[in-house]
Amino acid sequence: MIEVRHLRVLRAVARAGSYSAAARELGLTQPAISQQMKALEKSVGTPLVARVGRETRLTEAGEVLTRHANGVLAGLAAAEEELAAIAGLSAGRVRLVSFPTACSALVPAAVARLRAAEPGVRVSLVEAEPPEAVAMLRAGECEVALAFRYPDGAPADAAAGGCADWTDLDVRPLLEDRLVGVLPAGHRLAGRGEERPVGLDELAGEQWIAGCPQCRGQLVEMCAAAGFAPDIDFATDDYPAVVSLVATGLGVAVLPEMAMESVRRSGVEVVPVVPSVRREVAALTLPGLAQVPAVALMMDQFAAAVAE
Repeated sequence: MIEVRHLRVLRAVARAGSYSAAARELGLTQPAISQQMKALEKSVGTPLVARVGRETRLTEAGEVLTRHANGVLAGLAAAEEELAAIAGLSAGRVRLVSFPTACSALVPAAVARLRAAEPGVRVSLVEAEPPEAVAMLRAGECEVALAFRYPDGAPADAAAGGCADWTDLDVRPLLEDRLVGVLPAGHRLAGRGEERPVGLDELAGEQWIAGCPQCRGQLVEMCAAAGFAPDIDFATDDYPAVVSLVATGLGVAVLPEMAMESVRRSGVEVVPVVPSVRREVAALTLPGLAQVPAVALMMDQFAAAVAE
């Protein structure tokens, strides 16, 4: 008989790539992981992993069982949340995954509101970019994911941050986050206001500093539409680092406006750019979790925090 604990171990081994890494993830010893994997293989009657050098790889049977394990564990997570809801919000739990910008711009206010309303609801936070965050949600590893996507016309590959498919999820739109130009202070185009936005084609000859992979893909797409390929000298997921590089005159950047709210703007000028592009920021959950009181409350608090 297949046990749930064995499925959790298999999923951890598949994700981590080794018994030792899976042990660290689950807080177990490596011998315990090995013992549970042997018990699972005995239950199913076939090997699930194979050693290739120092790597641990799934067999075909291991891949099949891992795929089904994700669905089983997601269903169990939903069941656990619904059962906890029977006891009321005092027993609630919300595992939250958020992309980095929202971790500083949206999460603190929303979680503070939730804690003030229902102190017994526990909230945990893990940081991940949208493709990984949505995958974690679908795998049952969290109850709420904050994510963003660009509109039609952006790169179609969801892994690049384009038009991600959220049709199977419960979506709470939060805001539209505009992309803005970030220029060194004293730049020839600095000081432009909303009445005179900077055209991307005016920046065709500049050196560029790119942000996270999703925004980097969007930058390349926007510049291509403007008739040039950006000369990207630096790329970093750290938005304060992007702004610092711009401030020292090493290049220009296009960043989400929300990212600029949590960084020091010393030495840079933020200007509107055309064509104007806005990414959709939303709170996501599984349809089966949308009615769980703690999850519904967390979604409501994100909407309320944005409204403020």
